[in-house]
Amino acid sequence: MKKSIWPSEIHGEIEAPASKSVMQRALALALLSEKPARITHPSFCLDGLAALRVVKQLGGEVRRFPDAVEVSGRKEPKGRELHCGESGLCLRMFTAVAALEDSEYCITGEGSLLKRPVSMMEEPLKRLGAACRTSRGLPPVHVKGPLQGGAAVVDGSISSQFVSGLLMALPLAPENSRLTVHGLTSLPYVDMTLRMMERAGVKINHDRYAAFSIPGNQSYDLGTLRVPGDWSGAAFWLAAGAVSGPVTVHGLDSRSPQGDRLMTRALRAAGADVRIFPNAVRVSRRELRGFDFDVGDCPDLVPPLATTACFCRGRTVLRGIGRLRYKESDRPRSLLRAFRCLGAEIRLKDDVMEIHGGELNGGEVDAAGDHRIAMALAIAAAHARKKVVIRSGDSVIKSYPEFYRDLVNLGGRVDE
Repeated sequence: MKKSIWPSEIHGEIEAPASKSVMQRALALALLSEKPARITHPSFCLDGLAALRVVKQLGGEVRRFPDAVEVSGRKEPKGRELHCGESGLCLRMFTAVAALEDSEYCITGEGSLLKRPVSMMEEPLKRLGAACRTSRGLPPVHVKGPLQGGAAVVDGSISSQFVSGLLMALPLAPENSRLTVHGLTSLPYVDMTLRMMERAGVKINHDRYAAFSIPGNQSYDLGTLRVPGDWSGAAFWLAAGAVSGPVTVHGLDSRSPQGDRLMTRALRAAGADVRIFPNAVRVSRRELRGFDFDVGDCPDLVPPLATTACFCRGRTVLRGIGRLRYKESDRPRSLLRAFRCLGAEIRLKDDVMEIHGGELNGGEVDAAGDHRIAMALAIAAAHARKKVVIRSGDSVIKSYPEFYRDLVNLGGRVDE
């Protein structure tokens, strides 16, 4: 579906959406808990709903309320196919969780998820006692447990999501385990997993996130967990504040393990006025300049940072973009094509994106079915010279269903 965004002034106050990354991890831990768990301030975006569906298929008894989800442990599974929609985290994390069961499961999805690499899961699961096969390194994935524990080496260079899944599952294996992880990316998201596990009563020792010692025969008790505000979704409003603003986003914890909290550091490097409060962030416009930033631990920031860079004086360099080719789209090339259509000067070389700031024109662009590209284009469009029409603009529902409503509440002009 197309969305038309007209030039406008974006400013005001907004509540950050609930974190889908925390939501999906919380659902997995709730499923693995011995006692009933309650998740408040949930995210019911498409990725969150996919994880909720998988929890039900794996035998979790789920009660859903407008502002909470209750999950009661693992009972009899309701099916052998686990459908993860287009969520890479859901597929990679729940493959490890499903491997705890003495049954075979097919973990699959749709759209771009079926093109995302999962070959890194096969050998570690086999080493740890489960059977696993993929379709030439792609989904669907077939797995049969139960995991026993032991020692395995994991490639974390493309994604840390499977590492998080193994870390969650292995404390319930009968034997102790040791994971050696090579080339770990998105380290803050692994740290998020470990913090949530510790909160639920499980402990893991690690040596600088390269080797993990995991005692077996542990148990989880998640209790009640409130899903915090999502720095990934909020980053687009912070970018809007830097380009226009001021914008204040409530519900953001500056001490959060979410890697995308680094958005404030990048915006300061660009010259924006960034004020951090106990539970909010306010960004106001100043003269913006090009900046140099490594996104290796926060790859989801590339779209909002690319938008910001289009309005900076001079050259911006974003480093560490290589693995973004395996997201909902080939994200660097999707950004390149879309922003060039609006008149931006962007280049890609190896692991680097280079952007020269300037005015953006109107026109019709394609978000490539990618929720973060659509949001980046919408923020950019609000500050373009003329109307911008975004093809597949409705893809924001994957992570942020209320995005256009919130854009309008901040002064944006949006037409179907």
